[in-house]
Amino acid sequence: MKKRHEQKLVILSVLILLALNIPLLLLFDSSKPIFGLPLIYLYIFSAWLFSIAITYLIIKRYYE
Repeated sequence: MKKRHEQKLVILSVLILLALNIPLLLLFDSSKPIFGLPLIYLYIFSAWLFSIAITYLIIKRYYE
């Protein structure tokens, strides 16, 4: 794997770290459920799924 692809993974890790940080998580802490689930759960799992999908794309596309 080339250096620039490793840098993409590092940038993605930092973005996910910021996305799952407490100040941003508290923005989604409301009592209104969507589809029966609290909004904070939907945010956490969608951010987690997004990070897995982007990591998979980077690894699959640029693995050499």
